Amino acid sequence: MDKTINITLKVWRQRGPKEKGHFETYDMPGISVNMSFLEMLDTLNEKLVAKHEEPVVFDHDCREGICGMCSLYINGHPHGVNAKTTTCQLHMRTFKDGDTITIEPWRSAGFPVIRDLMVDRSAYDKIMQAGGYTSIRCGAAQDANALPISKENADKAMDAAQCIGCGACAAACKNGSAMLFVSAKVSQFALLPQGQVEAARRAKAMVAKMDELGFGNCTNTGACEAECPKGVSIANIARLNREFLKAKLKD
Repeated sequence: MDKTINITLKVWRQRGPKEKGHFETYDMPGISVNMSFLEMLDTLNEKLVAKHEEPVVFDHDCREGICGMCSLYINGHPHGVNAKTTTCQLHMRTFKDGDTITIEPWRSAGFPVIRDLMVDRSAYDKIMQAGGYTSIRCGAAQDANALPISKENADKAMDAAQCIGCGACAAACKNGSAMLFVSAKVSQFALLPQGQVEAARRAKAMVAKMDELGFGNCTNTGACEAECPKGVSIANIARLNREFLKAKLKD
């Protein structure tokens, strides 16, 4: 038989963005340690529905750690205490029998609460849209060696492209900054020749949209990198700053 634990949940409940929220406490006995965190929340909701109570609203999709929608603040950490792990890949074996687990939505001005644990993360989509397209020749694929790209730059671009846009960086930052996200998206193009045509416009437009949407400024505390489920490096922030300053100097 699976090993089970008894836990207590303190869950943030909020009926809407303009409503006042509060914590509700739920006892959860007999939770299998092999459950994922989201499966445990499914179990909670089954119990609430059986008692004709409102289930807890939370966001999820792939449950494979690649979409970033499972945005929960767990015991003071975005996605929980395990490094480089999304909420859906967090398992109950991480916790101990008798633990109290506090679950909150992202805390950032850029991510208003929709209901309970679900926030509006469309701000990141708007920043991406501000970045625009890349001008590359379409048609038949080029030979693999037609565009000279060093392995170092290719690796760095791929590392930046790992960002899944979950919002953990902004949620972890004391300033609510989205700089790690923006810098990752700028870097994945800035390091490759395909991204050079719109490079200056992209850097300015994405930073401007980030500021417009109410995200704070970066003060290099490093919390974003520490909490990022994909381990995106803050070195990308330095690259974004360079790209932004080059664009301004060209103006």
